[in-house]
Amino acid sequence: MKRTLYLAAGLISVALGAVGAFLPLLPTVPFLILAAFCFARSNPVWEEKLLTHPRYGATLRQWREKGVVSRKAKLAASGAFAISIALGFLMLKWPLSLIPLAVALTCGSWLWMRPEA
Repeated sequence: MKRTLYLAAGLISVALGAVGAFLPLLPTVPFLILAAFCFARSNPVWEEKLLTHPRYGATLRQWREKGVVSRKAKLAASGAFAISIALGFLMLKWPLSLIPLAVALTCGSWLWMRPEA
């Protein structure tokens, strides 16, 4: 049962990551990191396919081995955070408009403390 749940979560994560490859505000790599985690517990063959993927494999391996996030990824995430903050201020009423800011500051500070390659 546990293995089936991990497999389902891995497949959903890959699907969301694939959608994120085409939508600018939906992240790809975090979903693939989650998928690799789930596949490690359910289907090691699929995990290996993710870790050897020509485009995302190196990023996934760097995260797994050293917790590394590239400067390019940090800048892209920061840009997405900035857009989210701006949209929050434009579309939400006070004090709800502070939620995207709080999330961006929390996640962004954690992200920028990660080591770079």
